[in-house]
Amino acid sequence: MIRINLLPHRELKRKARQQQFAILAGAACVLGILIVWAGHEAILGKIEYQNRRNQYLQSQIAILDKQIVEIKQIKQQLKEVLARKEVVEALQVNRTHVVYMLDQLARLVPDGVYLKSLKQTNEHIHLSGYAQSNAWVSTLMRNLDASPIFESPLLIEIKAVNVNNVRMNEFDLNVRLTELLTSWDNGSTPAHISN
Repeated sequence: MIRINLLPHRELKRKARQQQFAILAGAACVLGILIVWAGHEAILGKIEYQNRRNQYLQSQIAILDKQIVEIKQIKQQLKEVLARKEVVEALQVNRTHVVYMLDQLARLVPDGVYLKSLKQTNEHIHLSGYAQSNAWVSTLMRNLDASPIFESPLLIEIKAVNVNNVRMNEFDLNVRLTELLTSWDNGSTPAHISN
């Protein structure tokens, strides 16, 4: 006898497949959502990590900027100290030079001559003063020319004036320092001064 299955087996299989598809589709959606959420969290974590690194780097940059400013200030102070040191060394070298020059000048000025000003510019010296006569000015110039530290005296002007009701001759003259004295500035002692 032939058996015929009258039950709607195709519809049952179709329903079973639809349920299976719905479950798989739901699982795929949930899995997709989980993957997207995990990716999002991972990206947020990396962004936070990078932000923390950026903040750390910015704080370190700020510290280095402060240190750079301090280093610049220290360099400026060092330059100022070195400049002061050079000035002190120059004064130290010229200290004995000025004393020796003034001592020699005092020895060379004759009795009838009175100096009122002395001005030094590098190796040039400008003298101005009063003399009882023109002969005393000539004597001063000869003494300066014969000196080992002065050379080339040049009279600029001489004129008659009254000083305290006494007739005097006012003069201006220039004289140069010799190489002997300028080389003494560089550390060597003139031969006639050495002990």
